[in-house]
Amino acid sequence: MLTQLTVHQLRNLQAVHIQPGQCNVFIGANGSGKTSLLESLYLLSRGKSFRHHQPKRYISHHAPHTTVYAKFANGSSMAIQKAQDASSIMRLDQQAVYVQSALTKQLPTLLIDPSSMDILEIGSGSRRQLLDWITFHVKPGFHPQWLSYQRLLKQRNALLKQSPKLSSYQLQELAAWDKGLANHAALITHYRQQAFEEWQPLFNSLIQQLLPDYAPFIQLKFSAGYNTEVALDELLQQRLAQDCQMGYTRIGCHRADVQVLWVEDEVARQQVAAFQETSSQNAGSKNIGQQDTELKSSEPQTSESRLAPEQPYQEEQDFYNLEEVGLLGNVREQAANVLSRGEKKLLITALKLSQLPLLATVKQGEGNSAVISEEEVMPLVLLDDIAAELDERALTILLKSLSQLSCQVFITSLEPQIMAEIGLYWPQAKMFHVKQGQVTEEAVN
Repeated sequence: MLTQLTVHQLRNLQAVHIQPGQCNVFIGANGSGKTSLLESLYLLSRGKSFRHHQPKRYISHHAPHTTVYAKFANGSSMAIQKAQDASSIMRLDQQAVYVQSALTKQLPTLLIDPSSMDILEIGSGSRRQLLDWITFHVKPGFHPQWLSYQRLLKQRNALLKQSPKLSSYQLQELAAWDKGLANHAALITHYRQQAFEEWQPLFNSLIQQLLPDYAPFIQLKFSAGYNTEVALDELLQQRLAQDCQMGYTRIGCHRADVQVLWVEDEVARQQVAAFQETSSQNAGSKNIGQQDTELKSSEPQTSESRLAPEQPYQEEQDFYNLEEVGLLGNVREQAANVLSRGEKKLLITALKLSQLPLLATVKQGEGNSAVISEEEVMPLVLLDDIAAELDERALTILLKSLSQLSCQVFITSLEPQIMAEIGLYWPQAKMFHVKQGQVTEEAVN
């Protein structure tokens, strides 16, 4: 668990030193520096900010660099220094490291913030990153294959942009790259599929808690980004003329997706009916229909909240057959088109939090066989302004579910009243007051 955090020259945080606990709540006005504290942890783990990609946007004015240092309960430490030119200096246990993945592996960090609440409606990139995050942590062989694939893909796209007509030498070069892409894609898809199959039952379990009346209708589907029954290099050669015309590679595992589908079938209806009957027999429990009304009434559905998600590209539609992947009944549409905005927030929260139990099984060290204790790989969960994103009922469900997971939590809020709710699940929660970049720990009443 992270026990010390020091931040220098990140936005208005000139020099901050705190000693976090299991659950940490940062209270302050807008612009006080609350989110910047979460940003510092994200920067340490991922090597980038979730707010701006250019370091000059988050390094304090006139400062040459920003530094984040963390120490853990087991005595280990890590640090990152990010300069204006985007160069990095990283250390792990006082030893220099040269790849960000070394820190990322040691400090899994999961962010839930207002900007992440639209991943169901936007393109597949955010959902693919969500799958790749957990695959990176639980499948050690994934990251080297992903890096190699990305290098080859960049070379291929650069060549496709040069000219719509390629020379014989360029075609030979492209064929060699396509073969390499196919080999890497097969392994990447293999690792992603394994991680997805481990993640899916955990999501199903958590969505039952967060959205019990809709859980039987919601299913995840992994799409590889290309027809895996045919070698990728063959598919790329078949589509070469179109790729040259477009100037980029249109299919491959870089177009993978995790789709959240709304499935209606007789089995799902029976599950809902059984759940409703059980709920009605429990003294003091609310009727499911009333729960649905409460959640929807808190945030009315609008045209903006029902924007259609990105449509699958045409090449994928050729083999996009739901029956072949074992989904029951008929898919009515994407789940994002059915749920209210408040319900979609709970769904996205379930997508992210359901990955955390997988990290408890992470084994790392020299090679793939060394073991490190669960305490040492405790992930961080960063919740930015959650009270503004979720209504009271949804917030209660989230905090209760989160308290049952093995993780260290960092929460920002405008009002200290949230501590009463948080204290029900973390009696030892720490509260920090943030004002103009100054952070002070305060006693919890």
